[in-house]
Amino acid sequence: MAKDRFHNIVRNALEKEFWTITADPYEINVDDVDFEIDLAAETLLAAEQAGRKIAVEIKSFISPSNVSDFHTALGQFLNYRDALDKIDPERQLYLAVRSPIYESFFQRKFIASSVEKYQLRLIIYDVQTEVICRWL
Repeated sequence: MAKDRFHNIVRNALEKEFWTITADPYEINVDDVDFEIDLAAETLLAAEQAGRKIAVEIKSFISPSNVSDFHTALGQFLNYRDALDKIDPERQLYLAVRSPIYESFFQRKFIASSVEKYQLRLIIYDVQTEVICRWL
């Protein structure tokens, strides 16, 4: 599967925050269904984060339809979260989106309510500086 356009930027941003990338991609199989989540990471540093494990699905939102991209991202997120619950329940799943997309599209009332309803964890990142702006 092709890597997302901003894959390496998100990876670099995580590493700047002292996350260790443990899989790129993170391939799992649940009930004979294969899944490929963009990244898996964990941290051993900082008392408040020691031993924390995450998986990150990166989405560019560069197609002509942000709504279509959101449908795809939400569907993948829900499937991946269900799969992780079965085989790696201590790992938290995040959806990584660029700051401008979060500040515009994700602020729309319907999208924001979907994020809340489906309990999406978000990583908001800046493309130019390759840093994570917010964890939600």
